[in-house]
Amino acid sequence: MARALGYRERQMVKTLVFETDRGERVLVMLGGDQNAVSGHLKKALGSRNIRLAEPEAVKATTGYQIGSIPPFHWQPEGFRSFIDAALMGEPALGVGAGQWGEEIIITPANLVRASRAQVVNLTERNRPVFGG
Repeated sequence: MARALGYRERQMVKTLVFETDRGERVLVMLGGDQNAVSGHLKKALGSRNIRLAEPEAVKATTGYQIGSIPPFHWQPEGFRSFIDAALMGEPALGVGAGQWGEEIIITPANLVRASRAQVVNLTERNRPVFGG
């Protein structure tokens, strides 16, 4: 998708839904070529026991199938969303529009605003999760 649109893979955002041991579901946004450091993700979510939500749980939570979950407009009040700090330096990001193959191009600042996401370091092992 990134190549077809003329962007780097990092700029195409993965929207992942995780579940904590308390039953909370949260949205995590990472660059298409990135994976979260497990300890950083657990610290950000405030739970030592997390897992990717099952496809049925993702659909029930977001209203969308896995593959093109938009990162905004479906979250109820109090729903937590996180975006990796590494994405904040990109000029533009592509996010799912709700249907596979359709993307919304948005600036990182507008994505944070629209999704009410907390910016945290999820991918750089030697940097703290919060701040810095």
